[in-house]
Amino acid sequence: MTNKLKPRRLGHMVLMVRDIQKSAKFYTEVLGLEVSDWIGESMVFLRAGTDHHDLALAQLPDKDSVDFNDLPRYSRPGLEHFSYLIDSEEEMERSVKVLQDHGVEIVRGIGRHGPGNNLFLVFKDPDGNNVEVYCDMTQIPQDGKHRPEVWERNLESFDQYRLERFVVPPPAHLVASKTQPKE
Repeated sequence: MTNKLKPRRLGHMVLMVRDIQKSAKFYTEVLGLEVSDWIGESMVFLRAGTDHHDLALAQLPDKDSVDFNDLPRYSRPGLEHFSYLIDSEEEMERSVKVLQDHGVEIVRGIGRHGPGNNLFLVFKDPDGNNVEVYCDMTQIPQDGKHRPEVWERNLESFDQYRLERFVVPPPAHLVASKTQPKE
């Protein structure tokens, strides 16, 4: 057994955006991506191929934030995380041990998202970027028959296991954002 992760390929990215409708329109009407699903009006999952999503857009929560027009970080537009596909749930479990052996900060996971139904594990790189490994993502045939679903913005759409398989305590802000109703 090797003491490093075994990614198969670059997977998907999640971008924080200022205007979800404007961004969704750009990525569908200009770039030609297809909508797979929405979470309320705060997140959209887009695809170029058969993976449930290769790009997701998330609405910034606070339009009055002082960071709203800054470069990327959680409270401003830009990259939230990028991901790598791994082979299996067993490889996901092994990845936890590898990251722990290397002293890498694990941020969230192991979990299973609602949209996409994929397992996920998120950790920090040396510059503080969120990196995700994932597996078992829903595949959508390119036959034009898929109809996007709108998921409720809640804990189950974020993690079907309800944080029970997380290997580190979930950040308080994450729990609050997934369990408290939006005003």
